[in-house]
Amino acid sequence: MDLELKNKIALVTGGSRGIGAAISLGLGAQGAHVALTCGKRVDAANAVAEKIRGMGARAMVIQANAADFDKTEEVVGAVVEELGGLDILVCNAGVTWDGVVWKMSEKQWDTVINTNLKGYFTYNRACARVFKDQKHGKIVNLSSINGLRGKFAQSNYSASKGGIIAMSKALAKELGKFNVNVNVVAPGMVMTEMAGNIPPEFLNIAINETVLGRVADPEDVANVVAFLCSGLARHVTGEVIKVDGGQYI
Repeated sequence: MDLELKNKIALVTGGSRGIGAAISLGLGAQGAHVALTCGKRVDAANAVAEKIRGMGARAMVIQANAADFDKTEEVVGAVVEELGGLDILVCNAGVTWDGVVWKMSEKQWDTVINTNLKGYFTYNRACARVFKDQKHGKIVNLSSINGLRGKFAQSNYSASKGGIIAMSKALAKELGKFNVNVNVVAPGMVMTEMAGNIPPEFLNIAINETVLGRVADPEDVANVVAFLCSGLARHVTGEVIKVDGGQYI
């Protein structure tokens, strides 16, 4: 299906691996030009960008800390200048640092909240200014089913992902009159490099929680994100779409 994304310009945070890489490649395959940010994995991000260029679209890589407020404005400005505009923001960059609450340090809390929640705020804020002025735009924020249900030893992560959902609903109300859609995709367990390091017994718990008997591939999430970035979803905003194989239910 043609999602009519050809020549749209997208910014994907945390686009060097896993879900972010799949999203970047999925948008590129639909003809969108993609800017992707990364932390330390510049080589991996450049490899994703090369694949996008091989599809006939333009791509750029920007190394940036998602929690750096001032850098965010620079990133968005650089995308607009180099690629000629901005139509889509997908916020995906995130971290985990698990621990039960009675053992969790202030640094554990602040690191996860600053990256996962403040980092999303900074990019949503900067891109909202562009989208508001041009009277169009698509924002998709990646959350998690654990932002809806909570997760043992993840009070910081669950709080950050729940905050993303609440923030996105507020922004959908603020930006709707400017023809800007704001939605959330909440994956369950996804078979990424990070998931590959999970002990088999915990992975099996996640599989058993689903009704489909499997965990997602990154492309399963990327496909839903691409739809929400397209004109086919023009009347969808303020929604939280779970991509979890029924794990939440």
